[in-house]
Parts: sequence; structure tokens; C-alpha cells
Amino acid sequence: MDKFDQAIISALRVDARRSISDIATEVNLSRSAVTERIKKLENCGTIRGYQVILSASQTEGVSAYFEIQHQCANCADIVKIFQTIPEIITCKGITGDMDLLVYANAASMKRLHQIREFIDAQADITKIKTHVVMSEWIDNQG
Repeated sequence: MDKFDQAIISALRVDARRSISDIATEVNLSRSAVTERIKKLENCGTIRGYQVILSASQTEGVSAYFEIQHQCANCADIVKIFQTIPEIITCKGITGDMDLLVYANAASMKRLHQIREFIDAQADITKIKTHVVMSEWIDNQG
């Protein structure tokens, strides 16, 4: 990935709906070159998709972070459990006392509790801490 690809990605992060012409002008490439580079970035998996992110006031439901400690030799073995839960948005390996940080967005507190109970019931899970999101002030992911 060169400086042009990085500039295109930066432009798309600010506004993924910008026209190819606007991005081309900003990064000093032709429209066809930008189109080709975006396709290449999509095909190789660097750009995995585009999404709509609603402001906190427009979302429904409840979200939480789960700090998870497990006894598996390999994190990939336990991650398979989280892939079966559609409400789980991200699962990241972390340093410190806990092994994973899992972010979930559920339709209700009841459903969030069911997810937590399901995770906690797994034999290889040794500890789980739940942090319910109450407010969001900064989100630079979208």
C-alpha cells in the first residue's frame, strides 16, 4: 500500500460516499486510477465494506464490552464461540489480565444478559467482566 492508497483510504474514512472525482482531485490521481485502486483495495480485503453508523441518539438497544479471560492455548479456539452470536460487533485480543475484549450491541438488556450468560457458561471461559455503555462522545471508526 503506497501513499496514494493511504490517501484514498483516509478520504473514504471521512466520507465513504464521496464521489470518485472528488477523491481523485484530492489525491492527485485520475478518476480511473482511483477507481482501480479502490477495487484493488476491496478485492485484497483491505477495504472490507462500507457501513452506516447511526448517532447514539438514533440507535436502539443496549451495547456492552465484555472483558474475557479463557484457558484455551489459542485465542482462535475460543473466538469461534463469538462468531455464532450475531450481536457481537468486534472481538479483539488484548494485553493485561484479560485475554479478549468483545463488543456487543443487543436489542434489549434482556438479550444482552442472555449473551453474557451464554458466554459465561462456556467451559473454557474462566472470567467475564461486563461494561454496559451508557454514553458515547467520540467514535472515529466511521
